[in-house]
Amino acid sequence: MAPKYQSIADSLRLEIENGLYSSKQLLPTEQLLCQRFQISRQTVRRALSLLEEEGLIIRRQGSGSRLRERVEPEPMLNCTVAVVTTYINDYIFPGILQGMETILTANSSAPLLFATRNQISVERKILQTLLTIKDLDGVLMEGSKTALPNPNLDLYQKLIDQGVRLVFINGTYPQLADIPSVLADNSGGGRMLVEYLHGKGHEHIAGIFKSDDMQGPLRYAGYVEALRDLELPLEDGRICWYNTETRGSFQSEAFLDSLLSGFAGCSAIVCYNDEVAIRVVSHLKKRGVGIPQEMAVVSFDNSQYSELAPVRITSLSHGSQNLGELAADLMLGLLRGEERPSVVVPWVLMEKESS
Repeated sequence: MAPKYQSIADSLRLEIENGLYSSKQLLPTEQLLCQRFQISRQTVRRALSLLEEEGLIIRRQGSGSRLRERVEPEPMLNCTVAVVTTYINDYIFPGILQGMETILTANSSAPLLFATRNQISVERKILQTLLTIKDLDGVLMEGSKTALPNPNLDLYQKLIDQGVRLVFINGTYPQLADIPSVLADNSGGGRMLVEYLHGKGHEHIAGIFKSDDMQGPLRYAGYVEALRDLELPLEDGRICWYNTETRGSFQSEAFLDSLLSGFAGCSAIVCYNDEVAIRVVSHLKKRGVGIPQEMAVVSFDNSQYSELAPVRITSLSHGSQNLGELAADLMLGLLRGEERPSVVVPWVLMEKESS
């Protein structure tokens, strides 16, 4: 035979399921329940505790017991979302894409995958293809060369006019400022790395930045603002700019020799990302330069490159947040008709042996 408190809990649970009580209505008091069931207050409390453990009611001392408001699960979306990134298999993109796919497929949304190779011409062809896809609901978009004027804005606008929802990741365009985005705090990251190096005693800090993607100028902005505010020397000759087309230069021994000779007198380097940093660290080690004793190297993204380098690289991380997951969640909210603001993800410093 079930304990008395169990049978009381069963009776109350059945009444709750039959809609006898509303979420705004208090359940009968302990005293009334004692009288109704002819039981002790202790037995009533055990029954109510059981219902509370099941998540059916909320008990507050002095206020009685009421139903816990049930949060209805969000409806599953059955929609088509295109995912357009600059690369697919390179660098940090597998993790971002996996995050997007996880969120989208969990909501019965079929992702279509495209890569631009950070080429404006390829991006245009992809956007033209997207305009022909029937029932396309949304596009998760990493624009190409987002630091430069983009001739494809006309096609973005056509997608918007067709009712397709857009979410940008890693970059935006001033002409489409109303489109929500998921971005890292790149300016804040540049400042964070300089302040960190200054705290380690470095005063002459070189920098390597990418010029044609929005992240590069923003990381540079934080870097130079921190140098200024800390009254550290800023010399143009100690700043290297590269772009998508010259990205492969970092595999050249001659290029790296020339680059590092220009950094003479510096004791630290801020790199645009881990892909650049691992090349710099490997070259320094090959030339017998002590890291970090003679040259500290810090970077962005905390990717696998930061772990695989000859000296593990101090790098900024997004912590537990995945930009792909955040972008996909933002898109699903828009498709449900919700108002969703842009998301700016802070950096977390992961200190390792390179600094």
